[in-house]
Amino acid sequence: MKLEQARVEFSKLQKRLSAFHHATSLIYYDGNTTAPPDTLSNRTKALAVLNEEIVRLSMGPETMELLMFLDENKFELTVNERRSVDFMLKDYNKRKNIPVEEYVRYEGLIAEAEDAWHRAQDENDFEIGRPYLEDIFETSRKFALMENPNDDPYQYWLDKNEEGLEVSTCDRIFESIKEEIPSLLQAIGESDVQIEKIDGEFPAEEQESLAVYMMELFGINMDRVGFATGPHPFTTMIGSHFDERIVTKYLRRDFTSSLYSVIYGIGRVLCDMGQADNLAYTVLDGTTSMVILQSQSYLYENIIGRSREFIEFIYPELDELFPDYTENHTAEDVYKSVNKVEPGLSRLDSDELTYTLHTLIRYELEKAMMRKDLAVKDLPDAWKELYKKYLGLDVPNDKDGVLQDMHWPFGAIGNFPTYMVGNAYGAAMVDRMGEAIDIKGCVSCGNFKPINEWANDKIWKYGGIYTSGELMRKFIHAESDSAGYIEYLKNKYKEIYKL
Repeated sequence: MKLEQARVEFSKLQKRLSAFHHATSLIYYDGNTTAPPDTLSNRTKALAVLNEEIVRLSMGPETMELLMFLDENKFELTVNERRSVDFMLKDYNKRKNIPVEEYVRYEGLIAEAEDAWHRAQDENDFEIGRPYLEDIFETSRKFALMENPNDDPYQYWLDKNEEGLEVSTCDRIFESIKEEIPSLLQAIGESDVQIEKIDGEFPAEEQESLAVYMMELFGINMDRVGFATGPHPFTTMIGSHFDERIVTKYLRRDFTSSLYSVIYGIGRVLCDMGQADNLAYTVLDGTTSMVILQSQSYLYENIIGRSREFIEFIYPELDELFPDYTENHTAEDVYKSVNKVEPGLSRLDSDELTYTLHTLIRYELEKAMMRKDLAVKDLPDAWKELYKKYLGLDVPNDKDGVLQDMHWPFGAIGNFPTYMVGNAYGAAMVDRMGEAIDIKGCVSCGNFKPINEWANDKIWKYGGIYTSGELMRKFIHAESDSAGYIEYLKNKYKEIYKL
């Protein structure tokens, strides 16, 4: 095979994979937004066929022959081509001992588990989803041991979710959280400062108008971003960074739940859509790093979106949409309300501070289940125990407890710790960004162009060319250290609660 022919074939292969991923992403998006309730079987059959083709395209002998040839000639390839070959080879090495039929069965299991989990949520009954979750964790453990029989199975999935991320790094970050956050939380609980929770009547139509205003304010290209509602907020790329979707959920009594899920999605969409267009339809399209995506979502949702400057800027829009609320509440009231610290059962609706403990709980539980230190059947009780330990809360039922997240039934094991590493990176990015531009000044006047341009130059445009660790070291000059992140939280909440 000649090198030029191999490069052409490699480009075709990636475009085919992109097309199949386009189809599976669209099916997932449809299933979680507008699909009729009794269409699961139809989607499952389609996904089984598509996923089998994806596996065969990624793992087939012809593909391996092509990748090995290109790897042998890697110094004659472009940087993007070398990284794409390396990425696919690493993925192959993580799956080479898993039979195709096993992998296809697992993908079908995920589709069924999602539906069962929704039914379990509706009926407030963990037992409906338990058999599927047991199968998912058992299969995930089996896959890990097939590839690395002497290694920690949790490390396998952590690295699969985030290339290069080590359990030791996550342990170090979460140990810092356990050491620092509970005492800060206790001090806040003992503070004399009382902050009113946002509560009012906020029609869905006005919340939708606010969401569209946010997307336009931050510079989202609305011709390339779909917007919908669903039972669980999420953001996804459909096939390439030219097509993104944000899904939110409206709470009638609190407009900020949807507001911040949308801004969270905006951070991810900006990151995806800002990458170089020549990455489209390659395996580097839509950053391969969950940590980087989280860092951008955290930066926009919390560091910018919950800042005093941001609330003061958007207050006139809130006044126009929700006059009954703003009649009795100032911009400062809203700022304090969106930063109110109050331990609660919901991770998605938690404040910025207690969110760290929600994620810690999930990290400890999934790590224990992967290592067989915790049986799935005992998960609800273990969940309740940790919520009492870290947040001082009694969990009254499964729906408000163990059933609230879709990550595990979706097979996203090792995903939760990327949130905390991403948050730590987000804080480090803001420190570095502040050396180049006046962040508060930009936010105060609603000018996000300098912020977006800086982030695009340092982060977005590279897509999956670098791992998150490489990207941070090369362009941000920071490591995966939670010290700056925790210091940011301390400074912010000590000021609000006058500690």
